[in-house]
Formats: sequence, C-alpha cells, structure tokens
Amino acid sequence: MVDDTSQTPEAAGADDSGYWSTNIRIITICLIIWAVVSFGFGILLRPLLAGISVGGTDLGFWFAQQGSILVFLALIFFYAWRMNQLDKQYGVDEE
Repeated sequence: MVDDTSQTPEAAGADDSGYWSTNIRIITICLIIWAVVSFGFGILLRPLLAGISVGGTDLGFWFAQQGSILVFLALIFFYAWRMNQLDKQYGVDEE
C-alpha cells in the first residue's frame, strides 16, 4: 500500500486522474484492436481475405475461428505488462 499522507489532496487527485485516464485509453485501444480483428477481419473483410490461404483455409475464416482468439490472448498479456508499467510509474505497484 502506498502512503498518501505526503501528498496534498489536489496532487493525489491529479495522480488518480492521470492513472485512470491512461488506463481507460489502454483499455479502449485494446478493445478497438480486438473488434477490428474479430468483427472486421472475421466478418466484414472476409470476402476480401478469401484469396489468401492460411493453414488450408482462407484468411478471413482463420481470423473468425482462431485469429481473434489468439489476438485476444496477446492483448491480455499486453494489458497485464502495460498495467504493471503504469502501476510502477504511479507508485501503486505490488511489492
């Protein structure tokens, strides 16, 4: 736990605001990437990706069945890594 007694309430509020705005921005970017990959590549752009073969099937089908799941897992690891950095930056990391 961080001892906030050394900060004024205004400074602590500014730190909280910066931390949460950065957190929300990271979440928003991750959700946009996941939506583009799963909905965009898997459904909307599937006809355009039909000519590209991956593992014996077209790329659009691959994104719909496996690619979006793999991207989601990569985003989970990215989010955890980035939040650990953000926690250290704002001094709220677990020690």
